[in-house]
Amino acid sequence: MITESDKVKLLALKQGDEKVFESVFREFYNPLCIHARRYLIEPEAAEEVVQEMFFKMWERRDSLVINTSLPAYLFKSVTNHALNYIKYQSHTRKYQEYIGFRTDEHISVSAHDALVHADLEKQLISLVKSMPERRRMIFEMSRLEGLRYNDIAEKLGISLKTVEIQMSKALEFMRGKLRDYLPTLWLIYSILSGML
Repeated sequence: MITESDKVKLLALKQGDEKVFESVFREFYNPLCIHARRYLIEPEAAEEVVQEMFFKMWERRDSLVINTSLPAYLFKSVTNHALNYIKYQSHTRKYQEYIGFRTDEHISVSAHDALVHADLEKQLISLVKSMPERRRMIFEMSRLEGLRYNDIAEKLGISLKTVEIQMSKALEFMRGKLRDYLPTLWLIYSILSGML
């Protein structure tokens, strides 16, 4: 349950009191980083997660609702941010794998190729996020979770034909938007087609 002290701090935060925000930040930053390390191996990643949580908390201070104690809220928020970070990293790795970005240690990759791949990866992630929700969900279930079209149809309660049409539109959309990457795109298309 929220204490009177927490209520005062919460009200001050909602009113944009930077001194109160700074004091909360200073008081909880290190303990929250230690907490984040329970989920994340790299200290830098833990710090990034805590900083992001505080940034979003400040950004959304007007609509901040805390029904538990302030420390409980902060630790729960960091846990959620850490789990989202892990999920994002997992998705990023899967994207890298299916675009052929991850390489064997013995294969030399030029700096230019690495930049092209990194840029392409950002484009792919952005494009997937911009798809209509149902199409994006179907695409991610197929490409990231490795589900077959039949399984996706069953899981979403839609027809197999709908899954096929949505996947076709998703791939067509990506091909159209990635024209600048035609050589690499051909590789991606070959990989994606082989996965169908």
